[in-house]
Amino acid sequence: MVLETLLEVERAKAQKPKRKKPKAKTVTAKAKAAPVLDIPAFLPKITDEVLMRAGASPARQTYNPFKMAVPPPGVLPDGVEPPSMAQDSAMGGALGWAGSFANQVFAEGLEFLGYPYLAELAQRAEYRVITETIATEMTRKWIKFQAVGEVDKTAQIKAIEDEFTRLGVKDVFCKAAQHDGFFGRAHVYLDTGQTDDRDELKLVIGNGTNAMSKAKVGKGSLKRLRVIEPVWTYPSSYNATDPLKPSWYKPSSWFVQGKEVHSTRLLTFIGREVPDLLKPAYSFGGLSMSQMVKPYVDNWLRVRQSVSDLISTFSTSGIKTSMSNFLAAGGDQLFKRLVLFNSNRDNQGLMVLDKDTEEFFNVSTPLTTLDQLQAQAQEHMASVSRIPLVKLLGISPAGLNASSEGEIETFDDSINAYQEAFFRPNLTRLLHFVQLNLWGIVDPAITFAFVPLSDLTPKEKAEVDKLEAEAADIRINGGVIDPAEERKAIANAPDSRYQGINPDDVPDLLSEEEEGLEPKGAAAGIAKEANGEEPDGDRDQNAEPDAEPGRKAA
Repeated sequence: MVLETLLEVERAKAQKPKRKKPKAKTVTAKAKAAPVLDIPAFLPKITDEVLMRAGASPARQTYNPFKMAVPPPGVLPDGVEPPSMAQDSAMGGALGWAGSFANQVFAEGLEFLGYPYLAELAQRAEYRVITETIATEMTRKWIKFQAVGEVDKTAQIKAIEDEFTRLGVKDVFCKAAQHDGFFGRAHVYLDTGQTDDRDELKLVIGNGTNAMSKAKVGKGSLKRLRVIEPVWTYPSSYNATDPLKPSWYKPSSWFVQGKEVHSTRLLTFIGREVPDLLKPAYSFGGLSMSQMVKPYVDNWLRVRQSVSDLISTFSTSGIKTSMSNFLAAGGDQLFKRLVLFNSNRDNQGLMVLDKDTEEFFNVSTPLTTLDQLQAQAQEHMASVSRIPLVKLLGISPAGLNASSEGEIETFDDSINAYQEAFFRPNLTRLLHFVQLNLWGIVDPAITFAFVPLSDLTPKEKAEVDKLEAEAADIRINGGVIDPAEERKAIANAPDSRYQGINPDDVPDLLSEEEEGLEPKGAAAGIAKEANGEEPDGDRDQNAEPDAEPGRKAA
């Protein structure tokens, strides 16, 4: 606005007719104005066009974040074009309406960046470390299988664990989590030995528990698991007409490099879903972690480079001198003087100045708060991913009694919650298919649980073990449980040092007592019962103890 006003004033002055003045007054005016130096007379003229270009805002590229994603060549079969799918016409009106609003705003990260660009970002450490840290933490302790009920299923659980090891489920799911972080979507292909049968790949194999799964997946049919990057997949068909159906905006099949594969043959992972209007633009994937942290990484890179540039040029030296003498002969003497000054610019050099016409000066930029600014820009990346600094950057908290234990505990809770939401549905399906592959049936009593990420220290474990032993002793002496029940519980405890012992193989306390070993505690009561004596717990609490053993015999 100020620039336009100045231009209007200048145009008005140029168009205003000049008044003729008497010659004498003109000469007098010129004489009085002679001492004033007319600076614009020898400077280049600044035209209106230059001013307009300097004040104009840079052109912003308009875009439509709701446009359909285009797959790379070879993903779709010959003759199939992405816009030609029937459901596109059904949602074309909604996407066009949404696109009209998108052109009014512009902000970095509000549109799908595309798989090629996301693949490039995966090479930079700032993006890769965040995604790999989350994926590693999610699979670090992994899972443990367990059975519900009184029937011993140790053999079945051992067979499932061996099959998961053969298929490499832990590494496969870790890689799927990485692909979700890099691209926003991941697929795990269930190879049932029919990869080359295009017609069979189009057929459903069920959810692992229904009749279709039992008919399609038999013993020994599950060959391997294969992680597929989303760039090689594209949705084939999906419901875009009825939001009331469970298939709304969920592809029923996918094109995988020219092959149509039913969605039941692919375990699809989407950690951060986008709204329905954006799903076609994201190729029915989600928001990648790389796209989420991109503005913060860009700020960090800019601050880091700015600090580096400032450190290299934080001190500037110069000489105040008369420029007219140096520029008189084409400036040769000036540049020679500068070369001489820079050549001797160190602690061992000598600089000579004219005491009357020259003066040395130095300007230094303070660097006292640069480390704080750089650290804050770096910490912002951790805020988006919710990863503690000690895990993401290896930075320990400073200060007296400072600890990151609370942050790590909170991070472990978030990882545990993300495991339940991201892994459990597909892990449950895979567990069902693995059981069909082993026995042809699914045992609903066999489940799994995620192992907690936090471990107790050896001292804490010993304290917990002692408290549990004391609690068991109180229950046994109080008649709440039988010693055999506690022995069985200890043998079946997953983290017990006595895991696997035979609960029925009880030590012969009578023979041990005859050998001179006197049992104590609950074991003493068992030994007295075996000898036909009355345990201490059953005696009258008010009865006086025997004064002498011999008096009772008399």
